[in-house]
Amino acid sequence: MRILGDTASGNCLKVKYAADFLGLPYEWTDIDILKGESRTPEFLALNPMGQVPVIVLDDGRALGQSNAILQYLAEGTALVPADPFDRAKVAEWLFWEQYSHEPYIAVCRYHMVYKGEPKETREAWRVQRGEAALDAMETALAGRDFLVGPTLTIADIALLAYTRLAEEGGFDFGTRPAVGKWIARCEAVLKLD
Repeated sequence: MRILGDTASGNCLKVKYAADFLGLPYEWTDIDILKGESRTPEFLALNPMGQVPVIVLDDGRALGQSNAILQYLAEGTALVPADPFDRAKVAEWLFWEQYSHEPYIAVCRYHMVYKGEPKETREAWRVQRGEAALDAMETALAGRDFLVGPTLTIADIALLAYTRLAEEGGFDFGTRPAVGKWIARCEAVLKLD
């Protein structure tokens, strides 16, 4: 399997985290989105949406969208609960991550890390929604080790990728101890630095 992605991207990192945790063999191909490498004819033949990450299976089939990739890679493993309700709760978090978390946390980080802009110039409405997302996670994680059930799932991996980098986007975990502990717990399970 090949993974095409940008290691500075949380969406790509979540796929890497899952593949590494599951011990799946893969070849990583760096794609520099700032240089337009996700817009080349070769890349667009794999993913017409022009987004990273993309996995290319040994049989040549390609799959994009990080959370779809997570579901595919983790099928039949402990990262996907056996119970149908818990699986649906994992899906609930995956959808929430892409709609109510990533567009705010990741974009604020992009503003500061990729564009080199100061914290004060982030869009106020985006910051407000990012803060709300982190507050929602704090509430959900109070008294829990992981988002769904007693062990790590792809819901945790999906949310970990950009949450652990949120400080690079100007967000603070000082008033969110449950999120901070959850990050450390996930990093320990995944053996991340």
